[in-house]
Formats: sequence, structure tokens, C-alpha cells
Amino acid sequence: MADTVTHAQLTPSTLQPWAELGLKADEYERIRAILRRRPTACELAMYSVMWSEHCSYKSSKIHLKRFSDLPQRTALGPLLAGIGDNAGVVDIGRGWAVTCKIESHNHPSYVEPHQGAATGVGGIVRDILAMGARPVAVMDALRFGPLEAADTARLLPAVVAGVGDYGNCLGLPNIGGELVFDPSYAGNPLVNALCVGLLRHEDLHRAYSSGVGNQLILYGATTGGDGIGGASILASESFVAGGATKRPSVQVGDPFLEKLLIECTLELFAAGLVLALQDFGAAGLSCATSELASAGDSGMHIDLDQVPLRDPGLTPEAILMSESQERMMAVVRPQDVELFMAICAKWEVMATVVGQVIAGDRLLIDWQGERVVDVDPKTVAHQGPVYDRAQVRPDWIDQVRADRGENLPRPVTGAELGAQLMRLLGSPNLCDPSWATDQYDRFVRGNTVAAQGQDAGLLRVDEATGLGVALSCDCNARFTYLDPYRGAQLSLLESYRNVAVGGAEPQAVTDCLNFGSPEDPEVMWQFTETVRGLADGCKALGLPITGGNVSFYNETDGRAILPTPTVAVLGLMEDVGRHIPAGFQVAGDAVYLLGVTREELSGSAWAEVVHGHLGGDPPMTDFEQHRRLAAFFVAAARRDLVRSAHDLSDGGLAVALAEACLARDLGAELTLPDDPFVQLFSETAGRVLVSVDPSGEVDLIQAANQQDLRLTRLGEVTDQAELTLRGLFSLRLAALRRNWRAPIPTAMGQAVA
Repeated sequence: MADTVTHAQLTPSTLQPWAELGLKADEYERIRAILRRRPTACELAMYSVMWSEHCSYKSSKIHLKRFSDLPQRTALGPLLAGIGDNAGVVDIGRGWAVTCKIESHNHPSYVEPHQGAATGVGGIVRDILAMGARPVAVMDALRFGPLEAADTARLLPAVVAGVGDYGNCLGLPNIGGELVFDPSYAGNPLVNALCVGLLRHEDLHRAYSSGVGNQLILYGATTGGDGIGGASILASESFVAGGATKRPSVQVGDPFLEKLLIECTLELFAAGLVLALQDFGAAGLSCATSELASAGDSGMHIDLDQVPLRDPGLTPEAILMSESQERMMAVVRPQDVELFMAICAKWEVMATVVGQVIAGDRLLIDWQGERVVDVDPKTVAHQGPVYDRAQVRPDWIDQVRADRGENLPRPVTGAELGAQLMRLLGSPNLCDPSWATDQYDRFVRGNTVAAQGQDAGLLRVDEATGLGVALSCDCNARFTYLDPYRGAQLSLLESYRNVAVGGAEPQAVTDCLNFGSPEDPEVMWQFTETVRGLADGCKALGLPITGGNVSFYNETDGRAILPTPTVAVLGLMEDVGRHIPAGFQVAGDAVYLLGVTREELSGSAWAEVVHGHLGGDPPMTDFEQHRRLAAFFVAAARRDLVRSAHDLSDGGLAVALAEACLARDLGAELTLPDDPFVQLFSETAGRVLVSVDPSGEVDLIQAANQQDLRLTRLGEVTDQAELTLRGLFSLRLAALRRNWRAPIPTAMGQAVA
């Protein structure tokens, strides 16, 4: 056999395009030191994608250890899988487990918004599938530049269509998420996709190769040039608007093939034919082979000539770097290969044996009779560079924090209060998002209990018992900009509340941390403070972080996005039939505010919308109060104690009241205590708007007292189709609804019904 590896040994001075592949000079020299020679072209391709920021976490892994140091267990016991696996797996009792994870597909979605967003969904779905679970739902957190901007008009429809088309074709309900607009995301939108899967404990699978002689089967799509170095390189450098930058072709998805791949894989699992499984995500075959081999106890041999290609002219380097979608690699016993192939043929899924597990600890790859790769897979997958990058607290932050939102001019009259409520409700980040969410199927599969319009998505797991899981993903990047430590905790607490107020008990966290360049010391300070805040917050709440994603280099022309840690919380609900809805349900019910309101307006939606202001200190955090709040609502759901419950977050009580009324076109007649302005627009964390049957008010008060939670009676739900605050204003719900529904359709050039 001709040996490209030997040729590399004999030609140490050959120039190689390491910089073009995203490697630094010292990283290239480190590869040479590891190999004790120069790399072959194929080895260089593998190291370049696997050592990219997106794949190796080289700037973040030393800080992410804080998450691993958290107790890796929930109230029901240890995690079944966690950080380091394709996705975390949480025991939810009765033999069931749930796996969920959120990841980014930001830069690909800017280059090619439809396919970038679509393949973001497809990739996270395969991560869930690789754990042995059936994917059962998706969520998305989307962020764009200003709603009225020309580039938003290009990106928003295509991204939403990509998310919707892929998820809808897979038959997966989209049960919630976020849609946010801010100038910092102009030129760098964020597309964060979450998937949740369901499995029995015995169905859990892990990604590792073992058993000399076991076969390696690549199945699913053919390999093409549509995603060479796609996410792995795109997500590892900053954009330069209008200038030269590395923009590899974005992956092209085929959701119909992925649907077949899901059903085929689940049947292969059920037949006991899969020993281990790895998704082809970022870094493609380079990742699948090196990850499987490095996590196992043996070596691996791959023959690239056996890889089915849609472009026969692909070089071996391109085959290794291609991020073509809808591909998986399975480790299979030799005696099971025939049945494995038969099941794949049944589902019309292409499958090919491309290699085998071998003795030793080397990853060997051949192409056209030549050995093109001979490496220790651990050096590719897990021994890349680790950077402790410089961190500098910005010198501007003290001045920004001193510019407090509490000092801004306030409305004086009741009419001004009402006008400002209308203004908030008609702003891009608080208006009706249904222009986007109506493009997603929320109820396919028949197990969606709550979705868009509720504080958290809720899925039925077990029809016989009513067992279910709730999910919410949230981030307030304004707060994180003002104080990364506390802002991250406020995002965590918002997601925690959203899950809890429906009656579910929070169990675990997954996160997607979106930041600018890690080579900017101020960005690294924001990042490390965020990680510290999340770790301390999860410790205080008793929640593990099961895994997630870091997305750096989210900036264009040196302008970084707001620090955006998207935090998803998973909750467990014993009986989804007792779910507490967000909106008012029955005229005549009593309306209460649960929690204490402080004068906390810095970073608020009111300050942003009315004054275009971002400054001051974000609201305070109280973890013990949130734990009591969650306990209150878990008990309230079991006892049918409240009729509705709606978390207060962006826009404070003002927006929560409007949303609660609009849910079923029921009005409210209320009296606000103390300063009406502060009561309406403050964004103090840990407050919930509740309604209760008048016959249950005494029980409600007693339950709140038991948890040491303040309860303030505001008034009653009415059938008058007006939101009335006595002595201040009265707003017709029809006017509120028109104002709420108009912004996004109008910006997209569509008439509002």
C-alpha cells in the first residue's frame, strides 16, 4: 500500500494551508509535535475542524468546568447522561427518561438563512436520537436586528420558514421559544434550536466504539460538498460585513430523509442491533470517527472509498470535512450486519460498512489504496488547545450602571400610563409573535398540552398516568449586558418561573451561551461572569446543567452582540391534566399579585421602549424565594388552587395583565396599590399574576402564607372586554389586540386582519 503518511514524514518542509483552515501558527506546530511529523492533508483537515472553536470549546472549556462541578442529579436521582454526552438524560420516574439539549446555528443562518436554520433543527434532533430517544418536540430562540431593518426582512422569513419546514416535515411539535429584535444582532442573527426526546431507561445509548471486529456502518444521506467545514469553521471566526471572510457552503437539509432516518434508527435500537451511535454534525466524518474511537477502548479503521458520495469528485479531505446532513454512524456486531442492512432497506435508508473496530489505539483511514490518516483519536477529539484567555472588566460598565433607569422621566397621569402600556404592547419584543409561530405545527403527535401563548411548553409523556414534562427557554440580554453575573441568573430564574407557574417541578438545565469574540478580553469577562452566575444560580436552585453549547465570534466588523445566554429549564409534572394556564379563564374570578414589587426599572422593557435607554443595575435575585414559589405552584396544581398563573417578566405587570386578558378576551377591573407606575412597569423578579375562584381565596391566602409569599388582591376578572385600572385608565381589549398583533406582519408587508 502506498503510504501518504510516510510521504508526510519524508517531506517535513511542504507548505500547508493551515491558516486558511482556521488554525493558528502555534496550533499547527502543536499538531506537528503530536504527530512528530507534518500532518497529511487529510489529517490537517481533521484537526482543523475538530480544533475549531465550535467543536473543541478551546476558549471556554476551562470555565465550563464549573458546570461539571454541580451535583449531577435531580430530585429523582443521578443523571442518566450529562455533560460530555450527545445530550443530557434525566430520569422522570416510572421507567421514563427525557433527553434535551439546545445548540446554536448562528453564522450558517446568516449566510443562508433557510438552510442554516433548518439544518440547525436537524442537527439537534439527531443529537437526541443518538441517545436512544425518540425526538418528541422542538423549540427555538431567534434573535435578529431591528424589525424594520432591510436585512431583517431578508433573514426573518427565511429563518422562520427553515425552522418550520424542517420541524413540520419531521412531525415534531414546536412548543415554544423566543423571538427578539435588537440592533446588536444586525449582521449576526442568533438561531438556537432545542429538541427534547423520550426514552425508557433501558433504551439509553452512548457514543463509543469497542469490540475488535465490530463493524462501522454509515447510514443515511450520501456525502456531498454542500457543507464542507460549514458550522465548524463558520462559527469559529467573526464576520466582516462586505469583506472577505471564510464562508463555506452551508449544509442543505432533507427533512423527509431525516424522518426515515429517525424511524429506521428507532427500529434498529428496538432490534438490539446498535452497540453505539454517533451523529454526523459539525466536522462530519472527522467528528464521528474521532469521537467514537476516542471514547472507546479500541482503535478504528475506515476506508473512505466505501463512503457513498453524491459528488464523485470530492477529495478525501473534503469527505472528512463535509457536514452533509442526515448521516449517522453505528457500531454493529458482524453477525448483526445483515439484519441491520435489511431494516435500513425497509426504510429506504442507504447504509454502507465503511470500517471496523481494530486492536490498538489508532484511528487509521485509507483512500484509494493509500493510508491518509494515522492518528491517536484522542489528540483529535479531546486534546486540542485550551486557552485561558485574558479577561478585562470593561471600563465603560460603571458609567453605564450609574445611568439608572429609575431616574428616567415617568408618566404622571392615568392616560399617560395607559398610552405607555399600549406602546409597550405594540413594540417588537412584546407584540404577538404568532406571525412566526403560526408557521410551526404545535399539536402534531397529539401530546402537546401547552405551547405558544403559555409561559412554558408542556408535553404528555404517559397517557395512562398523565405524566408530563414542561420546557421553557429564556434570556434577557439587556440584563446580562448590564451585569453578566446577575443577568445570567435572571435568565435562569425566568425560565425556572415559566416552568413552575404551570405546576411543573423544575428538574434540570441546558444552555446555549452566545457571545462575541473570545479574543476580546471584555467579551471573555462577560462570558466568565455569565458562567459563574449560572453555576452559582443552579447550585442555589439545586439544578444540574446537563449540557449545552457555546457560540463565540458573534460579531460583525468588531461589534459584538449583547451577551446572550439562552437558558432552558426542564420541569416534571405528575399530571398534565392539572396544568395551570397563563390567561384569565372565568369572569368573576379574583385577581392577585404574588410576590413583592420593588422599584426596579433599569434594563426594563419600559426603559427601552419609551426612552431607548439601557443602563443601571438589573433587578435583584432571590433564589430561596423562587424555590418557595415553585413549591407553591406544584402544590397549587395538585389542589386545583388557582385558575390561572402568568409569570411577570418583560414589561412587568402591565404586559402580563394585557396578555392574561387577551388569552380568552376577558377583561379585568383592578386597583393598584402604592405607586401605580412602579407596580405596572417594574421588572422585579419572582412575581406571578394569578386568578382564583372566589370560593378558594381563603385557601390561596393560607397556601401563600405557608410559603412566606406576599399576596396582594388587585380586583376581578370581568366579561366587559376592557382592562380597567380604577382611577387610572380603561382600555378596550379590541384596541389592545390590534396594537399587539400589528408590528411583525406590518414589517413583513402583510395586512393585519
